[in-house]
Amino acid sequence: MREMLARDTMTEIEFNQAAGATLARIEQALEDADLDFETPADGIIEVEFDDGSKIIINRHGVAREIWVAARSGGFHFKPQDAGWVDTKSGEPLYDKLAALIAAQGGVMVRF
Repeated sequence: MREMLARDTMTEIEFNQAAGATLARIEQALEDADLDFETPADGIIEVEFDDGSKIIINRHGVAREIWVAARSGGFHFKPQDAGWVDTKSGEPLYDKLAALIAAQGGVMVRF
């Protein structure tokens, strides 16, 4: 994936391309980990765990962010350099998502 622009200068098309590629990578990692997930609409991934809880990952076009909702809270990730980082902690999306899945579902996922 080419280097991302700052979210303030990223066009809607660039955001949708970058977010789409990221969501596709997440889907592939979830499949590789044999996790149950659904894509009820374009840009939304719902991961369901054995206890019935879910993690929801979606792109938010207006904010040009990827949002993650988990049992432990909600997280917003903005494009930065060649990836996505938490708007509060600066943690990379894939690191945070792997930790959330491990904590909530007890499964290790590699992105």
